[in-house]
Amino acid sequence: MNGYITVIGGGLAGCEAAYQIAKRGIKVKLYEMKPKEFSPAHSNENLAEVVCSNSFKSNAITNACGLLKEELRRLDSLLIKCADETSVPAGQALAVDREKFSELVTKRIEKEKNIEIIREEYTEDLSNCDEIVVIATGPLTSEKLSKQISKLTSEDKLHFYDAAAPIIDKNSIDMNIAFYGDRYSQEKKKKETVEEWKERLGQEEQSYINLPMNKEEYEDFYNALVNAEVVELHEFEKREIFEGCMPIEIMAKRGIDTLRFGPLKPVGFDDPRTAKRPYAIVQLRQDNSEGSMYNMVGFQTNLKFGEQKRVFSMIPGLQNAEFIKLGVMHRNTYINSPSLLDETYNMKLNKNIYFAGQITGVEGYVESIASGMVAGINAVLHFEGKNEKYIFSKETVIGALASYISSPNENFQPMNANFGILPELEEKIKDKKMRYTKMAERSLKYFEK
Repeated sequence: MNGYITVIGGGLAGCEAAYQIAKRGIKVKLYEMKPKEFSPAHSNENLAEVVCSNSFKSNAITNACGLLKEELRRLDSLLIKCADETSVPAGQALAVDREKFSELVTKRIEKEKNIEIIREEYTEDLSNCDEIVVIATGPLTSEKLSKQISKLTSEDKLHFYDAAAPIIDKNSIDMNIAFYGDRYSQEKKKKETVEEWKERLGQEEQSYINLPMNKEEYEDFYNALVNAEVVELHEFEKREIFEGCMPIEIMAKRGIDTLRFGPLKPVGFDDPRTAKRPYAIVQLRQDNSEGSMYNMVGFQTNLKFGEQKRVFSMIPGLQNAEFIKLGVMHRNTYINSPSLLDETYNMKLNKNIYFAGQITGVEGYVESIASGMVAGINAVLHFEGKNEKYIFSKETVIGALASYISSPNENFQPMNANFGILPELEEKIKDKKMRYTKMAERSLKYFEK
């Protein structure tokens, strides 16, 4: 084994991983292909370029991303420290001056005596890797390296376009309207009274929750959907992104009944409230093993986030919905982490290789930084020959994200920090702000230890 650890990618995750390794006395070779080559979205020669929003989201610990930042501060995160030092006024949010942030990270990394920055694309064969490598190449991984990663992980486990539907907190669904059941199973059951149906809800947990709509509700929803504002895609995304998965708003524009013969078809269901087939039906599919999150089947969308909340909350049963994740459609290279990685972002079948950043399925700046930290810390333990891994508690956001990307999930899609992926409190607290405060206190007690 070499006397250093290789980190591929000088973005947020790669820089954090390199720093965490170097501060522990291990030499790092950090590969960054800029400025020799740029991805379609990058233009700055510095490391840790922020290419989309300049916001690192809320600083409040009652916000999951705010709590995640506080966890990282307590663990001496270089990237969060640089973000704090280059922040600009943004209310409760942490927003940065993009240029100053990237410049500061670059200077700090260059000053680290244990880090050698290599300004070229990594070309070694990863399939026969006998050195410890952290792959943090981001959502716009180069074509050459994507082929290497495809070979390393197997072709069918590498995704190039992220078409994700919204995910909803189950506790926020109105179960006086919604009902459990798979398609057709409802018709086979003996017709029930409303009282019998409500009694059964407490006894039966199925993988689908159904939201029935009458004609008026459907038409109101349809009109709002086709007139909602959408996100403008980059030119390099427009060419291919819709080939495999059409956004629901585009499908709807083909005709008012298109959705009723597609993802919203009511065939196979009776509404327990009326014992009749609904005019249309929206299905939610269980998204995690605990059954606390449900995704909207067929609702891949390119609507702006505010529009998604407004329009999708019009669906009966979702009027008070809490969206754990909103739908996205953009260029995004990521691996099927649940089958490939453990809770330290280490490959299950190749212990020398770690992944970090958005390529693992964590979504967002701060989430990428957290994955880089976990991968870096554990790469050091492996380098030192210690037969141990450092796994963060699932009661922390750092640990919950690592657990999410490594837990069995047939419908895996990228996830950002949210309280829905943390274990529930022992006590039931209805007030959301109070509940999140208690979760934050529980997390920070872990770091006090």
